Amino acid sequence: MSKNILLISSSPREKGNSNLLCDEFMRGAREAGHTVEKVRLAERDINYCTGCCSCVGGSGVCAQKDDMADILKKMIAADAIVLATPVYFRSFNGPMKTFIDRVCPVYTKIHDKDVYYIVSAAGGSLPVDSTVQSFRTFTGCLHNIREKGTISITGVWGENSVKGTRALADAYAAGRNA
Repeated sequence: MSKNILLISSSPREKGNSNLLCDEFMRGAREAGHTVEKVRLAERDINYCTGCCSCVGGSGVCAQKDDMADILKKMIAADAIVLATPVYFRSFNGPMKTFIDRVCPVYTKIHDKDVYYIVSAAGGSLPVDSTVQSFRTFTGCLHNIREKGTISITGVWGENSVKGTRALADAYAAGRNA
């Protein structure tokens, strides 16, 4: 059965390692017949949450006028969501945190989804584990989320460092099997 898959990439670099892993996931998913879209947060105008609380009460609407409204509609419509980030200080980076904060207006409408995590880190396994836990903290606020897998790699500093690694094959396989 074909799925609608949305990838959210917070890599600031187009050839960043987590973004390249997204591309491989996407390639595998498309080959499997799924509809796939990747949103690169670096290419979007997304403001941070101001805490104005205009979204409180189930309106599903944020007072800010930026690209987030369109992304939220895509999240609600998706069958599967892939959250991808480089590790910054043992967690996801600022753009991912800003994105997650801005999900507030519709988080009760995001349910019954498969979720995958993609994480790339320069350091050892500890940063990956804590970043995945941070993602789980977010997705734990959503209803009936099915964690389907984590694709991770450590020891990758520069752009394209993920090339030639097992993680690329893992990302492709996860997309094929989504």
